[in-house]
Amino acid sequence: MSIPVELARLAETLTRFRFAYLMTSSADAGAPHVVAVTPAFDGTTLTIDGLGRRTRANAEARPAVGLVWPPLTAAEYSLIVDGEARLDGDTLRIRPTRAVLHRPATPDTPAPSDPSDPSDSSASCGADCVEILPRTP
Repeated sequence: MSIPVELARLAETLTRFRFAYLMTSSADAGAPHVVAVTPAFDGTTLTIDGLGRRTRANAEARPAVGLVWPPLTAAEYSLIVDGEARLDGDTLRIRPTRAVLHRPATPDTPAPSDPSDPSDSSASCGADCVEILPRTP
């Protein structure tokens, strides 16, 4: 199920998590480069300080990044945020473009009525998902 809400909901949601994994991509199109981070959020931008050379180079060359905040327990959701990154001195600033709470489907999760219909919110994710920030065009 996907439920879009305003950016203010992201700030509220972030209070439930301790740290995130930042994912950038390298030029060789291999596996993503992943580092653990603790972003700050000012209501519009996520900021991260103290990044390594590879993460900085990847984000500068390919600004589409992803962050995943893991759940505290198996029953809770992970928070996944897509964003556009830019370097500002030693700080990476990320403008969130989409956010979703995600966890594996359980046997009682309803199946999508029409998996090919993008307007069917139950088809937007193959698991138990709640969209908290809609994808921007």
